[in-house]
Amino acid sequence: MTASFNEILLKSASGTSLIKPVPPTAMGWQAIQQLPDLLLQAGGGPVLIVADPALVSLQIIRPVLDILEQQQTIYTIYSDLLPEPTVKTAQNAIDFGRNGHFKLVIGFGGGSALDMAKLVAVFAHNAGPVSNYLNLGGTQKIEKRGLPRILIPTTSGTGAEVTNISVLALERTKDVIVHDYLLADAAIVDPAFTLSVPPGVTAATGADALTHAIEAFISVNANPYSDGLALQAIRLISSSLRTAVKTGSSREARTAMAYGSYLAGMAFFNAGVGAIHALAYPLGGQFHLAHGASNAVLIPYVLGYIAPSCAERLAVIYQALGSPAADLDINEAAGKCIEALAALTKDIGIPETLAGYRIPRAAIGVLAADGFLQKRLLARCPMELSEQQIREIYTDAFTGTHRY
Repeated sequence: MTASFNEILLKSASGTSLIKPVPPTAMGWQAIQQLPDLLLQAGGGPVLIVADPALVSLQIIRPVLDILEQQQTIYTIYSDLLPEPTVKTAQNAIDFGRNGHFKLVIGFGGGSALDMAKLVAVFAHNAGPVSNYLNLGGTQKIEKRGLPRILIPTTSGTGAEVTNISVLALERTKDVIVHDYLLADAAIVDPAFTLSVPPGVTAATGADALTHAIEAFISVNANPYSDGLALQAIRLISSSLRTAVKTGSSREARTAMAYGSYLAGMAFFNAGVGAIHALAYPLGGQFHLAHGASNAVLIPYVLGYIAPSCAERLAVIYQALGSPAADLDINEAAGKCIEALAALTKDIGIPETLAGYRIPRAAIGVLAADGFLQKRLLARCPMELSEQQIREIYTDAFTGTHRY
């Protein structure tokens, strides 16, 4: 590499960065045992638990309920949720929360459940329909913090427990609500809850976490703080994701994934995500492709296209993946980084092209138009992308054309 590691990292340090806080978090095996103390700090119940319906039916939620019952805390479970929640799904959950007399919200599940828990908690004290607050078309602003909330992720992927965003599916794409009042008051990251996650979900959510770390590291808003978080997340995730998918009972792999996902969440909370997410949103909106899978299939195509704008940083990521880059020039290392990421997603079962998800080529034009609307995300990409360039990336992802 022609530039030193520190030289590359410090290129992002010339401006002023506002380091964003994260909620108090209990982490590690049996971290759920910290719930009684967190309940006491939050003021107790009655509690509304917003939970993934599968986790309720499979009794994976039982350790949480046992603690609430031992504490003689009154609780109600709301689980009328979808994997890719729509505005209607969110509004129904918010209405349920508003009609109760709850003092605390607990979110339990993957990113969708946690996003719904955030919205239920906040909109208990903010008026109007949730659609009025969307980033792309809303006009209202959140004014009140809402109810306290404790978030308990059961997958290693979304980072929802440490971010200030909730994602909702629209007819053709996705939109978000962003506000610091959506932050958790506390989080519990217990890898034990991820042991039962099936391989496909482990792969998709793990790829999502990896994407968070990669995009945070190449973001125009990156800084040494977010860089440190992102690189450690990449190290942990890339070294454990294959094992977590193939041997889900591995405590070591599940622990590394839990920490990696959390660090990646903090990284993108501070630096943001970019073009991969911008192009993934329409895939989820139009074809209901899981968010993590949408990101994963696009990784080599987006990075291959924008590599000229971030080759030095891709070379550093190549090192974080565990590969030596000292004897390579920047462009060679960047290309090998993208190759390594493509190999990783293939190994965990992600199709190599959009055609592998049966997405018709005729949809490319609409996908590009909707992807181009994601200005908030595209603004963080190190390469400014036109609608035509986005169309070219989608075409690459459909045909399997690599540019590195």
